[in-house]
Amino acid sequence: MHFYTLASSMYSIPCLYQDKKKTMKLSMLLCCKLYISESRNKEALDSIERAAKLDPETVTVNKFEDRAYNRVRYTLVSYVAHDGTGCPIYSPLQQTVLAMAEAAYEAINLELHSGAHPRLGVVDDIVFHPLARASLEEAAWLAKTVAADIGNRFQVPVFLYAAAHPTGKALETIRRELGYYRPNFMGNQWAGWAQPEVLAENPDEGPNTVSRARGIAMIGARPWVATYNVPIISIDVSAARRIALLVSARGGGLPTVQTLGLVHGEDSTEIACMLLEPNQIGADRVQSRVEMLAEQEGLDVEKGYFTDFSPEMITEKYMKLISAESD
Repeated sequence: MHFYTLASSMYSIPCLYQDKKKTMKLSMLLCCKLYISESRNKEALDSIERAAKLDPETVTVNKFEDRAYNRVRYTLVSYVAHDGTGCPIYSPLQQTVLAMAEAAYEAINLELHSGAHPRLGVVDDIVFHPLARASLEEAAWLAKTVAADIGNRFQVPVFLYAAAHPTGKALETIRRELGYYRPNFMGNQWAGWAQPEVLAENPDEGPNTVSRARGIAMIGARPWVATYNVPIISIDVSAARRIALLVSARGGGLPTVQTLGLVHGEDSTEIACMLLEPNQIGADRVQSRVEMLAEQEGLDVEKGYFTDFSPEMITEKYMKLISAESD
């Protein structure tokens, strides 16, 4: 009798562990958006995507690539685990992001890269968002952990921003200080590395000298940000920049909206928007304001588009994929 009771308890322990692990995978979630300066080199992207699949506990829920910008974004999700005191100690995202960064640095040379979107590095931006029951503090912990890894392992200067930065310094502020928004080719393109190789300000991680082949990485943590782009049927980039400024909070437009006016292909431009608080100032407000300002310029506007899913959809996709793998 005692043998069967003990045996039953022993068999239940793995089940309880698996149930707890499954619950963690479906609730304490972090999302990583990884922006890489490449979209035209299929071999490079294939190498990066193979690295993304090395750990099955990290799920790629979306990929958005733009050939005109020569830029790709991967949206990755996994869980975060904690120690007995509730402090975060592990997430599969850490090693997945490092593996993808390593593949990117091996396959892409920033000196040979050009595109219509600003960038400072091969691995240009990595941002972590909390999903489900995870917290911003957990996202910031992972951002700082990954930043230290990238700075030390790949000898790339890393600048932290938002919740990952000691003072919460804004991404836009750091980018302006580093010359991110200044095109250096044909007046509307970014090509190679055009900044000083010795940085005037020490980065948060890594050396203060820049490899021209790898550039700089920005890494941060913040609440959810929506990205929404509005095409304009015009090649007048000056008009697009005027519209972009007047849409943005910086130009006295919509609060919590940041914008860029960029060339997008041979016959159009685009207002690329970051909605920092999409539940307060959403895509409809942005679309209406762009249309009004474009009309004043005598320009036609197309319906805008989001470049990623909502956090609810991303969580749902992750849960479906994880559940399918465990069945």
